[in-house]
Parts: sequence; C-alpha cells; structure tokens
Amino acid sequence: ELAQQVGMQVPESRDRAGDGGGKVAALSEVLKSAADFYRTQLRDSPAAIEYLKARGLTGQTAARFGLGFAPDAWQPLRAAFERYDEAELVEAGLVIADEGKRYDRFRGRIMFPIRNARGNVIGFGARILGAGEPKYLNSPETPLFRKGQELYGLHEARESIRSAGRAIVCEGYLDVIQLSQAGFGEAVAALGTAVTGAHVSTLLRTTDHVIFAFDGDAAGRKAARRALEATLPVIGDMKRASFALLPEGEDPDSLVKKHGTTGFAAELEQALPLS
Repeated sequence: ELAQQVGMQVPESRDRAGDGGGKVAALSEVLKSAADFYRTQLRDSPAAIEYLKARGLTGQTAARFGLGFAPDAWQPLRAAFERYDEAELVEAGLVIADEGKRYDRFRGRIMFPIRNARGNVIGFGARILGAGEPKYLNSPETPLFRKGQELYGLHEARESIRSAGRAIVCEGYLDVIQLSQAGFGEAVAALGTAVTGAHVSTLLRTTDHVIFAFDGDAAGRKAARRALEATLPVIGDMKRASFALLPEGEDPDSLVKKHGTTGFAAELEQALPLS
C-alpha cells in the first residue's frame, strides 16, 4: 500500500515458500504470452480493426490498453503455446477442459487485458464482434484474478488519478477506454460485478475523491446505489465520493461521442455528493 501511494513497485519473489509463488508466476507468464498472441492477431484481423474504428478508437489508444483479438476458431491458442495440454492454460482461465475435449474460452472476440497494479496481466474481458450472447465474457476467478478486488484500467490510470486528484468509476471496458482517449485518463471500471468496498478502498488509497459515473438507466441507478452502500463503511473523514447521474439512455462512451469532452466534464460538475 505504501509503495502504491508513492508510485513505487514492490519486487515479487518467485520462490516464496508455502504461498504458491511459483504457481502464480507460472500463471502470470501464461497470461502474458496469451496477451501478446491476441495483440498480434488483432493486426491481422480487418473485421476487428474495423469494429474498433467504428467505436471511435485510435490505434494509439488500442496499443495503450493492449487490445487484442481472439480468432473465431476452437483452438487458436495452439499457435501461442508449445504444449496446448498444459494445466496452467486451464488454471489461468484461457482453455476449457470438458470431458476430454480442450478448447479456447475466448473465440471471435475483442480482447481486453486486465492488469494488476504492477502491470501484469491477470485476466481478460472479451467482447463479441457482432450480435450474440453473452456480449461480454470475462476470465473466471483464478489464483491471480479476483473480480471483487481488481479494477479495469487502474494500472493505466494511476498517474492520471494522482494528477487529476480524483478517480472516475464507470461500468464498462469501452467506457474507460473512450474516456481515457477523450482526456479523462483517471477512469476505471469494476469487472462485470458490483462495486465493492475493496474497490473503493483501493481507490481511496490513491486519491481523496471518487466519482461514480454509471449508465443513465434503471440498472445504472441501481449500480450507483450499490456503490454508495459499498463506500459508506470504508470512506474516511477527509475523503469524498460523488455520483454523476448521466442522462437517460446515455453511458460515458456514448456521451463523450455525442457531446465531447466538455459535455462529460459538465456532467461531472453536476455530480451529487454522497450525502
């Protein structure tokens, strides 16, 4: 915690006895290799590139967040690993082993690497290109990945959070990326789950002010209420939490596209204090 506050990195020991350090290191290496593979696949997928362009993202933004693409086949990761039958691929949530069959969990999807505070890939979010369900698919819980504790984009946002003096919490991967591209680099998101006290505590160790900016619909209002309830037990006297209730039918991604940086900044100005 002290290291995070001053922007330092705590060295990780790979041979800590008794705490599974070796296993964690092995899973981390597997996930890094997968992220590298997905990034190279994006460059060779015109459909995926066109999708990201249609969402208004630049190549520079895609590179900053390490976006990739999982080819629409059963075992594309065979090209990334010498041994596709390694147990670590299943433990890392990349491969599903079902009654003797093995196949990739992520197929035909835009890949969003999820990084921890040190910048190591710990999981993935994945969005389907066209119509279909589920629209988003996340890595399962693993020894590295705990949805209730990690925030998407926090590694990329840390310096911006310090300089802006606030963190903006939204609901989706593309909300974070679109806001970052528009100049709000302090944006982060919960990972397909409600905001938890652990999420809020993590942010309040980095900044004194957290703004929740959720979608302008009933689900977004409900998410804001849950975020408020998660914040109350962990917020200190010198900390602030605010709630930007976006217009009906809008999310940060769509609002920035329609009304630009100034439009979203105006919504933040009208954010309600926790009380």
